[in-house]
Amino acid sequence: MTRKPPSLKRPLIIKPLIFQLITLLVVCTFFMALALRMDSGGLYTDEAITPVIAQAIARDPAGNLSISQTPELTGLQTESPDLWFVAEDDDGRNISFGDIPSQYASLLGRMGDLSYAHLRDRSSPYRLSAVIRRETSPAGPITILGHGKLTGVSLVVLLASNLVVVPIFLALALISLIITPWIVRRALAGVHKIAKEAEQIDENRRGRRLSEDYVPTEIAPLVRAVNDALRRLDEGYERQRRFIASAAHELRTPIAILRMKVETAEEPSTRKLGHDVARLSNLAEQMLDIQRLDAEKNDENFELVPLARRVAADLAPLLIASERTIEVQIEGTPSVRGDVGAIERVLTNLIQNAVEHGGRHVILRVFASGFEVEDDGPGIPPEERQRVFEPFHRLRPRSTGTGLGLNLVQQIVQRHEGRVSILTAPGGGTIVRAEFTSA
Repeated sequence: MTRKPPSLKRPLIIKPLIFQLITLLVVCTFFMALALRMDSGGLYTDEAITPVIAQAIARDPAGNLSISQTPELTGLQTESPDLWFVAEDDDGRNISFGDIPSQYASLLGRMGDLSYAHLRDRSSPYRLSAVIRRETSPAGPITILGHGKLTGVSLVVLLASNLVVVPIFLALALISLIITPWIVRRALAGVHKIAKEAEQIDENRRGRRLSEDYVPTEIAPLVRAVNDALRRLDEGYERQRRFIASAAHELRTPIAILRMKVETAEEPSTRKLGHDVARLSNLAEQMLDIQRLDAEKNDENFELVPLARRVAADLAPLLIASERTIEVQIEGTPSVRGDVGAIERVLTNLIQNAVEHGGRHVILRVFASGFEVEDDGPGIPPEERQRVFEPFHRLRPRSTGTGLGLNLVQQIVQRHEGRVSILTAPGGGTIVRAEFTSA
């Protein structure tokens, strides 16, 4: 099972969000714990009593404040037997309930100037602990000073206060999910550019390197490493190419001398070696042809029809001597841009290959997008039609061919932005077709 490649979403979005949440919780907990430690003076009056008191304040027909015994107020009295409070409107009219400590007597008539306060005495039972709140009641806006049930900033309050973190975290998550992918795409835009450059590198375009100008600093070492690897591959390929070219070139002279001695030998057994020497000579020439592919191409526009006729005319004497025939059929007059010499070698190899594999009658056909060579030999089995393009692969092990002809043909055609295919001829032989996109 193929493993799915890792995504940047987890390290760039999920992990930072988890880190942010933990940080918010720790910070909020720290400050609340610090507040708890700093505030050790005692309990506070619960602020929840003032809305209940406010709903119990009304006005009598004379416009003075009055207290209505609401169920909520009754419950508050039951919960806090020592409940007391003073309610005062903006005109200074007030009403009280319970025993008001004398310490707060000076506030009466001035409570309209206040809106929020917590008051607390020094020690238990905190009878003077009180809260001041501005509330809206049935009698209108009032200010309430009251004492009731006591509460403190406990662990529960501390944990509840951290609920504030939740909306902050959700906002951070939303921003991260939307903004982070956009930032990543912008930051890695250069990676997409060098990916396009990498797609253009193949065995026919050596010497190219990936640009380091568009990638982030963190990815630049990877790009440099890839460029160094490409450089080493190019150097290795160049050494191999020079070795093959030198070996093939050095073999030409001894092969030519051996061929001359074999052809002029008096012994029949020696002259029979002529076929093997010819095969060896052909192998050396094809190795040189492969080497020439790496040289700079002499690109030019040329017509395929005159070239096909010239190649057929050059090979006709050899075919006639071996009791073969060749026919040129013109079905189009394509023009191709490329190396004339390389395409000439393709035509020569295909015709020689057709003769070598049993073709008695060879047809060189030129059509609108390329050319094809058809023979009336035994044909190539479908399962072998891809393997015959491999270097040194021969259809029949004892064949006199070198196994490089079709490989050379494929390389040349591909470098001219074309493709080679093998089809079955109508008479049972083989058709090797070369098509060019520029034709």
